[in-house]
Amino acid sequence: MDKNLIIEKTKEYAKDKLGGEATGHDFWHVLRVYNTAEYICKEERANLFIVKLAALLHDISDWKFNDGDSNVGADLAEQWLKSLGVSQEEINKVTIIIKTMSFKGGTTSSRQETIEGMIVQDADRLDAIGAIGIARTFAYGGYKGREIYNPDFEPQNFKNFEEYKNSKGTTINHFYEKLLLLKDLINTETGRKLAEKRHEFMEIYLKQFYKEWEGK
Repeated sequence: MDKNLIIEKTKEYAKDKLGGEATGHDFWHVLRVYNTAEYICKEERANLFIVKLAALLHDISDWKFNDGDSNVGADLAEQWLKSLGVSQEEINKVTIIIKTMSFKGGTTSSRQETIEGMIVQDADRLDAIGAIGIARTFAYGGYKGREIYNPDFEPQNFKNFEEYKNSKGTTINHFYEKLLLLKDLINTETGRKLAEKRHEFMEIYLKQFYKEWEGK
């Protein structure tokens, strides 16, 4: 099958699976990651076909909704790509990226071995910071029943993935437990340039949040 047709069919598949999802892991998140990954890929000169497929399928079944199991999404991606006649070598490249994509509280290895993986991971992390990242964080916090902020609870340093997965912390704490850490974990030079302004915007937002919290 023509590679462009494979991409279009995969885009339709992702939209069908994730359309209307309300936790911030919806099809529009996937499409933003896809567009950002495409931009970074052209700057970094990687395999665009692998990058596009991994971007479209990276959240097809996120570990957050599968009790921490990253294999579910990778298995779904493999089944889908096999049905389109994608080579096993290319499928393996995509599924390895999916399995090692997530931050998971910084407690497990998410190191990407290929430039394609680095690019998709950067694009995903970029969508977790900045203005959209803030919106997604509060959407997910609401889904999880988290308080917006509670000054009696300090941000945590997680010792393992189980602690991170089972955390009941506030949404504001999540900025310190994940979002503000991501800028320094970006892999590519192009991604780092994009991350700077988004990171700065989150810092400005938090300053304003605390002012308003104090009634100022």
